Amino acid sequence: MQQKNAINRLIGELSRLPGIGRKTAERLAYFIVKENGSFADELARAIREVKERVAFCSVCGNLTEEDPCAICSNPGRNGKTICVVEEPKDVWAIEKTGTYSGLYHVLMGSLSPLDGIGPDKLRIRELLSRVTDEVEEIIIATDPNVEGDATALSLARLLGPLGVLVTRIASGLPVGGDLEYADAVTLSKAIDGRRPLS
Repeated sequence: MQQKNAINRLIGELSRLPGIGRKTAERLAYFIVKENGSFADELARAIREVKERVAFCSVCGNLTEEDPCAICSNPGRNGKTICVVEEPKDVWAIEKTGTYSGLYHVLMGSLSPLDGIGPDKLRIRELLSRVTDEVEEIIIATDPNVEGDATALSLARLLGPLGVLVTRIASGLPVGGDLEYADAVTLSKAIDGRRPLS
């Protein structure tokens, strides 16, 4: 009975993770139980270590083990451009492309009045304080959904009077995608975001 309670507790804790439903939590729990004891010890140690050593950068809000983070403290980064994203995972996604060399600002979410997330719950004030004479462009890279679009529009209104260029990342068709499988909103955004070939 004690073992069943321990498994149920583990399943319950795993199912609290985002994107993990009850069935996936059960599979993960049984996997952990089947593995040798060192696997569980290493997993527990990795979780403890990340909670002890990782924090949010005081400048941009990205995850880091040193404050400020490696991006903010890198003199080789282009300080004239700040890319605004919703979550730290978005920084990692953009960094993987190897095409952006500016700085970042993590909002820690997007505007969602139905969920009680207003401007005061996001790191908007911190963003406005970072806009100095040196900053020439703010790239808004929020998700292409209702909340992300609302956040982008709100930021554009706030940043406009500061005399900085405010741009929004393009959205549209994925590379290798077929037009016939694209939904109307994606096609519409692809057409709106078109640019000259030459």
